[in-house]
Amino acid sequence: MQRALVLARHAETVGEVPVGAILVRDNNVIGEGFNQPISQQDPTAHAEINALRAACNHAQNYRLPDATLYVTLEPCAMCAGALIHARVKRVVIATAEPRAGAGGSVLNILQNEQLNHQCEVEFGVYQQDSADMLRAFFRSRR
Repeated sequence: MQRALVLARHAETVGEVPVGAILVRDNNVIGEGFNQPISQQDPTAHAEINALRAACNHAQNYRLPDATLYVTLEPCAMCAGALIHARVKRVVIATAEPRAGAGGSVLNILQNEQLNHQCEVEFGVYQQDSADMLRAFFRSRR
């Protein structure tokens, strides 16, 4: 999660919402990403999607069944859906997203039993660090 926080800080320095994500398999980082929808002019360029793209490219496979995603903010519905499609095993979330979270806050796509895959979900790792960074970012924008 510390690496994801570094990526989130980088996103903030380039004017993006500070969210970072890494995918790990066998104790190795196989993909990482940070928010870039503004700079890339791409609504899908969330940290999780960028990390998934890098990891799938690294693995030469669109499925990552033994991978764990560490992300600084709870995934949205789009990102949660992509994690389900990629068959990511586990998602570790620093802080909840009370307006659009799809890992259990607003929706629970990651553990929806009607879908063909569910992720293990853990909240709270470096929660305060991530929440403080996000609060400071949005406070500075107002």
